[in-house]
Formats: sequence, structure tokens, C-alpha cells
Amino acid sequence: MSAVNTQPDTASPAPSRRSIRVRAWGWARGRLWFAFSAAWLVYLSYPFSEAWFAPPSTGRAVSLVAVVAFGAVYLAALFAVHRDDEPTPPRLAWLVVAVEAVLVLVMTIGAQETALTGLVFVAVTGVFVLPTRSAFVVVAVVAVVGEATPWLVPGWRSLDGIGVQCLLAGMAIFGYIRTVARNVELVRARQELADAAVARERERMARDVHDILGHSLTVITVKSELAGKLLATGASDRAAAEIADVESLARAALADVRATVSGLRQVGLASELASARSALRAAGISPGLPSATAEVPERLRELFAWAVREGTTNVIRHSRAGSCEITLTSRSMSVRDDGCGPGWNDEHAVGNGLVGLRERAAAAGARVAVGRAPGGGFELSVRAGEPT
Repeated sequence: MSAVNTQPDTASPAPSRRSIRVRAWGWARGRLWFAFSAAWLVYLSYPFSEAWFAPPSTGRAVSLVAVVAFGAVYLAALFAVHRDDEPTPPRLAWLVVAVEAVLVLVMTIGAQETALTGLVFVAVTGVFVLPTRSAFVVVAVVAVVGEATPWLVPGWRSLDGIGVQCLLAGMAIFGYIRTVARNVELVRARQELADAAVARERERMARDVHDILGHSLTVITVKSELAGKLLATGASDRAAAEIADVESLARAALADVRATVSGLRQVGLASELASARSALRAAGISPGLPSATAEVPERLRELFAWAVREGTTNVIRHSRAGSCEITLTSRSMSVRDDGCGPGWNDEHAVGNGLVGLRERAAAAGARVAVGRAPGGGFELSVRAGEPT
């Protein structure tokens, strides 16, 4: 795994709050990562000191320059890793590792066997810039070279555990990379969950407001038309009663919207049946409603209440029916009319009301069916599965 593969994506032209937070975490992570990685430079004090106190010669100067150049290449590679959001190109990654290995070889001219401490940096760089498998190969090779070389070169003494140090350094950096990568994933996951929760809440509010206002405005429209007709016939008392109902419905709709926005509103089956009776009568449709709701289990009452609201709204708006019948059982309900049938349903079946009802039914383990009623007209039914 390359270290840069854990960087957050910053290519979006319009960063969201989530991406800004992930970027901020990536910036802080890069600073800590760079400081942690640069701390390994303490190992270069051994070859530098050995070359510094060596007898003056061209080889001594070359070794000192090689030590300084090695540290510069190492820091430049780390800086490039932490700065870029794209993985290091394979050729460049291998070139950096190869240059460090050559500089270690040059350092041996004056620093002798102590130059092999630079292999620890080669292992660390390999883990940073190379894919996981390639990095493991590099760490294993430098560990073997560090242990074997003092035995093969006459006059060199073995460095205590240099191979083990290469292995430990590689594993430490790899573990650090994986830990930071997991932290980045956790930051992203938390933000994604928060965004998903916000999106779900918006969908709930949009669905509930649509259903509430759709029904309420339909009834208000019907009652307003009825009041107008009553005024035209001189029945001012009845017209005044209808206008009072319109005012009451408008206030109730406003209260329902406020409760929906705050997440406190729940519909009741009995109240929806009473509202459906009043709305159907105002529209000149004869209602046939159940007299009791006791047999409907608690888990289905709210779903059936929404279905009654959606069904009666559609009957009033679209059916041109003379009668509407609502039936309830312990596992199902239906809204059936004797109107023009499902001719209007082809377009309306994909409307927001039925979509929202299907979503609620799916959450409750039920199915919504719409189509032609027996004997003509339109039928909306909801059937629940067996309780678990």
C-alpha cells in the first residue's frame, strides 16, 4: 500500500463540508507523518560521524557529501509523498529507492560499515512510496544486505542487528500508514453517515409535507367550491359553516407542517377515517367507512392512516366517483371507488404520493397495490406480511 493512496480526494471543484473536514485531517496527518518519518534521520549521525573523523581524503569528502545528499533525497521523497494526492508513479518510486541505495554505496567510501545504517532509510522510503508487495521485497533485501555485507567485506565489523532494525523500521512505518488510513476511512464514514442521515430526514420531511398538504389543500378546495355554490343558492348558513371548516383545516394543516418539520407528527387511523368521511361528503361522494379500527394492530395503524389519506385524496381529485368504500382488516386495507377507473392511474401511479406510501409500506413489511376495482372504478390496497 502506498502512503499516498490514503490521501483524501481533493479534486472536487466545489468541496463539501465533509471533504473540507477530510482535507483538514489529511493536512494535520501529513504534518505528523512527515515529522515522524523525518525523525529517522538520527541514524545518519553514525555514518556522518565516521566519515567526519576519517583521515582527510577525497573519499572522506565524497562520503560526507553523500550523507548530506542522502538525507536531502529522503526528505524530498517524504515531502512529495505528503504533498501530492496521487500515488507516486512506479518509475519515480523505484528511482528514489535506487538513488538512495547508490548513495549508501558511496557513503561506504569514507564511512565504511556504518554507512549501512542508511539501509534503514531505504526500507522506510520503500514502504512509503512503493506498493505493499514491492515494499516488503525492498525491506527484506536491505535487511539481508545489511546483515551479510559486513561478513563479506574484509575488515568490516558487523553492525548489531542492522537487518532487524530495517525490518522493524519497515513494519513500524507500514503499521503507521495502515493506522492513519483507517482513521481517514473512519472520518469519511462518519461524515457519509451524517450526510445520509440528513438526506433521509429531508426525504421524510418532503414526503410528509407533500402528503399532508396534498390532502388538506384538496379538502380545502372542495369545501371552498361547495361554499361558493351554497352562497349562490342563498344557503348562507351552510356556506358559513363550510368556510369555518376551511379555516379550521388551514390551521390544522399549518400545525401539521410544523409538527412534521420538528419530527413530532404522527397520523392516527381513527382521525384519518373521520377526516376522510368529512372530505368525501363535501365532495359529493358517498362514503362507506368502517365503524371501528380495533382489529388493526398497532404496528400497522400509522401506515393504514397514511393509506386512507392518500386514497381519499386521489378519489376526490381524480375519480369523479359517486361513492367510496374503505375496508380494514387485521392485515390489509383498501380504498375503492366507483369512478372512472384506472385511466388516470397511468400517469399518477408514479406520483409522489404513491411513491411515499410505497416507501412507508416497504419499511413496515407491506405491499401497495393499485389498479381497477371489481366492477369498475379504482382501488388502492395495502397488505402486510405475517408479523415476525
